[in-house]
Amino acid sequence: MQRRKFLGALIGVAAWPLVARAQQGALPVIGFLASFSSTYLAHFMPAFHQGLGESGFTDGQNVIIETHSADGQYDRLARLAAELLDRKVAVIVAAGGSEPAKVAKAATSAIPIVFISAADPVRAGVVTSFNRPGANITGVSLLGSALEAKRLELLHQMVPGASPIGALLNPKYPDFDLELHELQEAAKLIGRHIIVARASTATEIDAAFTMITQQAAGALLVAQDPFFNSQREHLVALAAQSRLPTIYNQREYAEVGGLFSYGTSFAEGYRQAGVYAGKLLKGAKPGDLPILQPTKYEFVLNLGTARTLGLAVPSSLLALADEVLE
Repeated sequence: MQRRKFLGALIGVAAWPLVARAQQGALPVIGFLASFSSTYLAHFMPAFHQGLGESGFTDGQNVIIETHSADGQYDRLARLAAELLDRKVAVIVAAGGSEPAKVAKAATSAIPIVFISAADPVRAGVVTSFNRPGANITGVSLLGSALEAKRLELLHQMVPGASPIGALLNPKYPDFDLELHELQEAAKLIGRHIIVARASTATEIDAAFTMITQQAAGALLVAQDPFFNSQREHLVALAAQSRLPTIYNQREYAEVGGLFSYGTSFAEGYRQAGVYAGKLLKGAKPGDLPILQPTKYEFVLNLGTARTLGLAVPSSLLALADEVLE
């Protein structure tokens, strides 16, 4: 009996792509399970399509892509994952922190999963190894949460002195404790006090800015978080209204008027995820595909915003910038 069960399990694993195709008919379905809004996800879909195309797949021709977005409400993810299972998708792409990957992994051991996350997947318990993730999951680790100390150092260089620095974090983000610890330790090294503000809704973001400005913060760091990223226009507008020099984790903030950003290329991460999704559709085993990690970090500076804030950007930072926006 045990031998039959074991052989059945092996056959089931080997047949993932074939079973999915048979269930969907002519076109397999890739289901996105995202913690953020569909509007935010749309920003990176061209890069995902590019990677998918590199593997020989085009949406609407030989594959269908469906998105299910939690709009920053992590408690909605389990229901959305169940909907994807009902849809009998061939591959699940779990995007936006480690929580979508955890939920997808808990929901199915049969459907291949590709995650895209800035959280550390090993520390978060998503996989046990970067080289051989095992089970039915692989993905792209952007390691954004591990860069908070570097961002604080850059912000200190941009706005030197002894004034406190505000730090906006989402307490519902899985890497919240890691981010907070990194910032506290980094603050000690540069001799600056940080004002920690917590927010997980748009209303709480507004209240956090009020608190930070009332406590006379001289600058602000917006920590890595999928919900914050989906609120980037709102955050940039509040920073401008408060005249707070602010650093972010994605270049997209600087592109919409944020002062500067430091982090990995999320667009490249989505392209890589598209390549992996295509490989899984062709029959690759997710557990054999190593977790991809960033090889390049982007420092993007909006010089026009610096002028508006009356900041004299240090020449050392100008020299470090990968891109300067006017």
